Parts: sequence; C-alpha cells; structure tokens
Amino acid sequence: MFWFLMVAMVVVIAAVTLAVLSSGDGTGAPATGGLRDVEPDRPADPLPLDRPLAPADVVRVRLPVAPRGYRMAEVDDVLDRLAAELAERDARIADLQHALGQAQSTQAPPPTSDPHP
Repeated sequence: MFWFLMVAMVVVIAAVTLAVLSSGDGTGAPATGGLRDVEPDRPADPLPLDRPLAPADVVRVRLPVAPRGYRMAEVDDVLDRLAAELAERDARIADLQHALGQAQSTQAPPPTSDPHP
C-alpha cells in the first residue's frame, strides 16, 4: 500500500509539473492565449487635466471604496459642498469680470497730447 501511495504521489506531481511547463510561459495558462487582462478595480479619474475644474466635474466624482472603506454619505456631502462653493466662486468671478468690463468701457480715454499745436 505504501508503494502504491508513493507512485500515485509521484504521478500527480509529474502531471502538475508537466501541465505548468507545457503552458509555454511558465504561468500555467493555456498555451493558446495566456491569461486575459484583468479589469481595473478602480474607476478612471474623471477630473479633467486640460482645463480648470467645474462644479459638474466634482459632482461626477465617485471615489472607490477600499476594504476599510469610508463613510460614503460624509464624502458625498463634502463633494456637494465643494461643488456648490465652486459654482458660487465662478459666478462671483463672472460678475466681477462683467463689472470690470463695464467700468473700463465707461471710462473716458486718456487725453492725447498733440506734439504740433
């Protein structure tokens, strides 16, 4: 019985070794295509790199949850507040730029001195 178990164990080890080595790349995957690419476990960062952030960009952000996690409602509240403050800031900047443009257009042009009286 002992010899039978020893032979069976050697056969199993040889079969596993042969299966791993016959995959071609040593990973154990079938030689026809290997392992397929894994899907990323984090969503792509939706924040634009080519322009300043807008409130809508912040609203679209969804942070991934790690094993220890976070309180989703609190993070969503912070992101909502940040988006609202960005919208308020952008509106204030637009108002100030409009007021500046009006002030500059109503200002009289500086007098030009004529070198030949």
